[in-house]
Amino acid sequence: MARRERTKHLIELGGLVQKAGLVALADDDRALLYGAFLDLAIRLQGDDGAQSKLLYRRRGARAFATEAEETARAKLPKSAANIGDG
Repeated sequence: MARRERTKHLIELGGLVQKAGLVALADDDRALLYGAFLDLAIRLQGDDGAQSKLLYRRRGARAFATEAEETARAKLPKSAANIGDG
């Protein structure tokens, strides 16, 4: 069971890499991605690490919220989606 949960967790993390557009930006270059992640890890361990974590967390939360709003809007009937646009 723990193995399944770990596998699911790793797949979700990979999905975030894809969702952020990093796979395309890096031309699927795993060495480039790994290097970028190592750089990020160093930054998060640095003197401003707490501030960086807060900034990244807020940015990610906004992106998730925006995506959820866009998904919800896309599911609405066209007439309901346009209410309040005028």
